[in-house]
Amino acid sequence: MTKDFILASGSAQRIALLKQIGFEPALTEPADIDETPFANERPAAYVKRMAIEKARAVARKHPKKVVLSGDTIIVVGCRIVQKSHSSEEQTEVMRLLSGKAHRVMSAVCVIDAAGKETWRLNKTKVQMKKMSESEIAEYVAGREWVGCAGYKIEGCLAGFVRKIIGSYSGVVGLPLFEARNLLVGAGIK
Repeated sequence: MTKDFILASGSAQRIALLKQIGFEPALTEPADIDETPFANERPAAYVKRMAIEKARAVARKHPKKVVLSGDTIIVVGCRIVQKSHSSEEQTEVMRLLSGKAHRVMSAVCVIDAAGKETWRLNKTKVQMKKMSESEIAEYVAGREWVGCAGYKIEGCLAGFVRKIIGSYSGVVGLPLFEARNLLVGAGIK
C-alpha cells in the first residue's frame, strides 16, 4: 500500500527499503542537482546538504506534498569516496577500504506539506577484512559497484565485512529508523 509522499530518488535500494517498513512512496522522482562537493566541505556537511538540496528540488515541483530524500557517502578519514568510473579506480577504492574501518554517512531530509524541512544524519562504522589482491580483482570484475560510491553492502561484498556498528539500512542507502520517524512527524502514517 502506498503512502502519500514523494521519494526524491530513483534508487531501487531506497524504494525496496521503504517498502520493507510499509512506507512505499506514491511517487518517485530523482532530483537533478549538482552533487559536486564544495572546496574544503566536511563530509557530514556535504551529505546533509545533498539530502536537503534533493528534497528542495523535488518539493519546488510538488508544492504542498511531503517529500523524502536521502544521500549516502563513504568516508575514510576526511575523504569522501566518490563513484568510480573504471575498474582501475574501483580497485584503488577497494585497496583503500581493505583491512580498515570506515564510516558510512546517510542524511535524510523530509519537507512536509507546509514546507518545513527536517533532517537527520546517521553515521555507521564498517570494518572490512583485509582483502587479497585476487579477492579485490574478483569483486571489481563482478561490477556490483557500478553506479554507487564504494560498494553495495547487500551484494557479495557482505562476505568481507567483519563488523557494522550502526544502521545496516543506512549503509544500503537510507537509514529506516530516521526516515520513518521523519515521515511520521510530517503526518505520513
